[in-house]
Formats: sequence, structure tokens, C-alpha cells
Amino acid sequence: MEYQQKDKYTFDDLIEIVKILRAPGGCPWDRAQTHKSIRSNFIEETYEAIEAIDTDDTELLREELGDVLMQVALHCEMEREAGSFDINDVCDGVCKKLIYRHPHVFGDVTAENPEQALNSWDAAKMKSKSQTTYSDAMRSISKALPALMRSEKIQKKASKVGFDWDNALGAMTKLTEECNELNVAIALGNSKNQLEEVGDVLFTVVNVARFLDIDSEYALELACEKFVTRFAMVEQLAQERGINMSAASLTQLDSLWEEVKILQKHKSNGGN
Repeated sequence: MEYQQKDKYTFDDLIEIVKILRAPGGCPWDRAQTHKSIRSNFIEETYEAIEAIDTDDTELLREELGDVLMQVALHCEMEREAGSFDINDVCDGVCKKLIYRHPHVFGDVTAENPEQALNSWDAAKMKSKSQTTYSDAMRSISKALPALMRSEKIQKKASKVGFDWDNALGAMTKLTEECNELNVAIALGNSKNQLEEVGDVLFTVVNVARFLDIDSEYALELACEKFVTRFAMVEQLAQERGINMSAASLTQLDSLWEEVKILQKHKSNGGN
């Protein structure tokens, strides 16, 4: 099966190529896929695009957005084959949604700053989904989202009706309370209660991050990277000193950890 070679391809070419891949005589792998079989691929491609954004890599972002778009095209082609909808129906739907949810642009609603624009969007969204309460809006938040991200969205919905702390200090006081309750659960050895209290601690940490205008998901990712980097330095230091990490005491390893922390801080201060 041939397809005309071009110097520059367009969105329409992408849709046609995906049709060819899925058609009889096309690619056996592509033809065998379903929505669920490539679900994880969709997630992976999205996170790779996020990595490109985080690293300010424009060329990589161009490539990864293409991979995300390919996933959209594949899912749309599966539904076209089933006779339910195609890519044009998807474009039609999102265009109508954008117009409807921007009454401050396409209608007579006024929004002079980002906050007012977001409130306008939320009000239009609730109306379009027949949501009459903020509880309805909370329940509509996708359960497939990462839990930290879902927590923040739920908290923002609650905040819109005034169910919120005045500032980060109030959230920190609540965090101390939740940590104390977790300590009690640990002391009592109640595994069910421990699960609940750990969840409460995490939920409250997200609340603190929200007040500080920090993306908790991103903050945790940075913490993961910092830990991996620091652990690698500890491992290297242990090897240089002939220390078997598996056999070493926690006191020895913690000493190396603190040494690495000091070294990192010294480097971050320009060696001063």
C-alpha cells in the first residue's frame, strides 16, 4: 500500500495515514488495537509531552504533541469504523464547547482578569452539565486523575463556596492535627485507620500547597528527583569508602546522607 510522499504533511494527511494503518492490508499491530489496549500509551505520550514542557525543550514538545495527536487520531478512527463518530465530530464538539464556555468572549458576560474568566467558565460548565450544586461539580472530576491533582480540584470547588481556610497557616494547623491522628493510629496498630489517616495527611498537604500556589504533583516530582540524585551520591560515597550499604547501619547511611546534603548546599551556593 502506497501513500504519496510529501515535503510537508497536514492534519488531513495524519487522519488518512491512520485510516490506512487500520484498514485491511494495513499494519497488523494497529489493526489489533482497541481503546483499552492503547490506554496506557495515551497516558505515556501525554506525560512525555509534559516532560518536554518541564524541560523547555521546544523540539521535543513538537514531537511529543504529534504523538499525542496520533493517539487522538487512532481513537477517533476506531469509533469511525464502529459508526459512532469521527475526528470531525470531535472537532465540532470541542469548538461548540469552547464557544459556550467562553461567554466572556463570545457572549455578553464580562471578565476583566483570569479569575473572572475562570469563574465564567465554571458557571457555563456547570450549566452545560446540569450541575446544580458544587457537590455535583466535585463528583464530575475524573477519578482517573492522579490523586494529588484530583485533591486540588476538589478543594478549589469547596473554596468557591467559602469552605476553606483563611490562609496557609490554617491549613498547616490542620496538617499538624492530621499528623497527630496518624501517630495515634500507628501507635494503636489499626491498619484501616492508618490508611484513612495517611490519606487525610496527603489531602491536607495538597491544601497547604494550594495556598502557596504550588502544584503538589510537580513538587512531589521534584522531591523524587532530588531523592534519586542524593541517593546516587550516597551510594557513590559509600563505594569510595568501602562501605557495604546493605550491611551498613542506618546511622552510617544517615551520616552519609547528611554529608551529601551539606555538599549539595555548598555547591548550590557557588562553593562559598
